[in-house]
Amino acid sequence: MRSNDKILGGVCGGIAEYFDVDPTLVRVAYLVLTFCTVFSGILLYPILWIVMPEKQ
Repeated sequence: MRSNDKILGGVCGGIAEYFDVDPTLVRVAYLVLTFCTVFSGILLYPILWIVMPEKQ
């Protein structure tokens, strides 16, 4: 579920809540993986934003 602790869409915050880690670590890991995988994270983030349900 997307988190209320969000900067853009709450995707990284939701992943952090699911795995019980700091959201900043997830955001940094996302940026590193995006740069290391030829920016495939740019395509992944909007897909996750649409697919993940919003927290109520």
